[in-house]
Formats: sequence, structure tokens, C-alpha cells
Amino acid sequence: MSKNVVITGTSSGIGFELVKLFAQNGHTVLALSRNTKPLEALNLANCTVISTDLSNENQVSKAVEFIKNNWIQVDVLIHNAGKLIHKPFTDLTSKDFLEVYAVNVFAVANLTKKLIPFLKKGSHVVTISSMGGVQGSMKFPGLAAYSSAKGAVITLSELLAEEYKEQQIAFNVLALGAVQTEMLAKAFPDYKAPVSAQEMANYIFDFALKGNKFYNGKLLQVSSSTP
Repeated sequence: MSKNVVITGTSSGIGFELVKLFAQNGHTVLALSRNTKPLEALNLANCTVISTDLSNENQVSKAVEFIKNNWIQVDVLIHNAGKLIHKPFTDLTSKDFLEVYAVNVFAVANLTKKLIPFLKKGSHVVTISSMGGVQGSMKFPGLAAYSSAKGAVITLSELLAEEYKEQQIAFNVLALGAVQTEMLAKAFPDYKAPVSAQEMANYIFDFALKGNKFYNGKLLQVSSSTP
């Protein structure tokens, strides 16, 4: 059965691959990303691409208007957008922290809040976090803002699962290990990840469609490596 799917951070990497998977499997996709050109070039059926800076309230409202006018509900929401600043802790400014939290935490909360009226019984909200945000996991220098933000969305999702369990809206988090993406290359230039963006997208695709039958308010660690 065709689902209405919203995905953020879709210009490259996992998000880009996810949009292709959902659209090519007959689902209706709304892709939100500042850079729309890579997806527009594919000209996918069932896919609408809206240029959106998720930290900008007005731009997020534009995407919500589209849903209001064209869809009855949102079946799957995948928070995939991320921002990483790699600096020694003492070099990180308040502005750096705010920029990282604006995309990784505040945008997740804001978009979820705006889409709550469209999330119905059986809807699944999947937040892509990082192993760096998991309590007790191995941590890496230079990622204080990023990893702490990825930890914050884990707690946020657990809380929302509790708050909306009566409505039977599921909220789950996938904490990913190393995946070969542009973001990983920035953080660890010499590291080659054991998993490609396409392979991880396949896993997330299945989980987004079926995982809410088995999980709610859960953190799943999707990693076979360090980082």
C-alpha cells in the first residue's frame, strides 16, 4: 500500500538514496533539503522536492502548507538532516553549538510539532541519530556539539513516544555507525566506512515501513564498526 513519506536532508547520502527507494517503490515522497538540484535532476514520479532550510520557520511552514493542500496524512516522517562541525571543544563557539543544534535538534522538534496534526494511528516517525549520541558508546574528540545534539534527539524521541502512545503514533531512533557519506568524510577524512549510503538506506527503508509494528520509543544501534 502506498504511503505518504516526508524525508529531510535529501540532497546527498542516505537521504538521497531513501527518496529514490520510496519513490521507485510507489510511495509518495516530499523531500526537504536546501539543495534540490540533485533530486530534481532525477525527475522521479511521486516525488515533490521543496527547498527548505529547516532552521527557518517560514520555510518549514511552506512545506507544511504543501502537505495541508495535497495530502490527508503523513504515514512516515524520517528526520535525516544533520549538521556536523568538527572542532576542538575550546574552539567551538556558542554560534557553532546553536547551528548544530538548530538542524539536529530544534528542526526535528519543530517539524514534528507542525506535522502532528497529519500523523495518525499507525504513523511512524524515525529520527536518524548517531552512535556518538548513545550513552556509553565510544566518543571522538572534535564532535562535542554534534554528538551531544544527537544524544538530545534520542531523549526527545523517547519522550514523544510516551506523549503520543494513546494516538498510536510511533517514534523510534536509529543510531548509525559509520556510513560512507560526505558528512563522514568531513569528520574522518581518512576513514573508509564498511557500509555505503545505499546499503544503509535499504535498511532504513524497511525499518520505516515495518519497524513501528515491533518498536516504539526505542533506540536501535545500527552499527558494526567504530566509529
